[in-house]
Amino acid sequence: MKSDGAGAETERNRETPLLLLLLLSPGLRGTQHCSFEHSPISSNFAVTIRKLSDYLLLDYPVTVASNLQEEELCGALWRLVLAQRWMEQLKTVAGSQMQGLLEAVNTEIVFVTSCTFQVSPELGEQPLPSCLRFVQTNISCLLQDTSQQLVALKPWITRRNFSPCLELRCQPDPSTLPPPQSPGAWGATALPAPQPPLLLLLLLLLLLPVALVLPAAACCLRWRRTRQRMPCPGEQAPPTSSHQDVLLVEP
Repeated sequence: MKSDGAGAETERNRETPLLLLLLLSPGLRGTQHCSFEHSPISSNFAVTIRKLSDYLLLDYPVTVASNLQEEELCGALWRLVLAQRWMEQLKTVAGSQMQGLLEAVNTEIVFVTSCTFQVSPELGEQPLPSCLRFVQTNISCLLQDTSQQLVALKPWITRRNFSPCLELRCQPDPSTLPPPQSPGAWGATALPAPQPPLLLLLLLLLLLPVALVLPAAACCLRWRRTRQRMPCPGEQAPPTSSHQDVLLVEP
């Protein structure tokens, strides 16, 4: 009996490191850098999604995020994360046949859980940002959007590192943005002091008339003097009287 107890304890000691190794395995924890060596997107995901869509007799209401940031590849990954959460939730209330169709669609997009999004210790899942806003839509629209996001990701899934996408981000809330200033507010603010080049330009504009008038006046004066000294063509210059002529005329 003693030897059997010792053997069982030895077996448990051997299993403990193995369990720890499995728990620490990247395949179970997800890839910290959210990259995929092999494509997790199947070639027939559209058929799988269409089977579920065709089976639905009623268009169940669901919600989708309306204010995710518009980023080319992160946006597609984020929408698949939210769709996968809906597949898990719907499986808990669906019948057996529909449950199988939901599981098939969930299998197509469950690869998003292999990335290490932030996990809530209380819930055991990724908490959604409080800034997210949701609008109601129909499950057929959600399935159509899911198919479109898979189409967008498929060419890039093995060529990009999605580590910048590990946190869902919202668009800025318009209520937190500073309001635009009105034209009246612009007029109430003090105008900036004129810059030196502007002052120099104003000074040049003031001195320009003076600079133009002075050469014109000098030119006009020079023209008048020249006209007094030179006779017109065909005329003789009047004789200049001398002091001697004046003396001869006097009585």
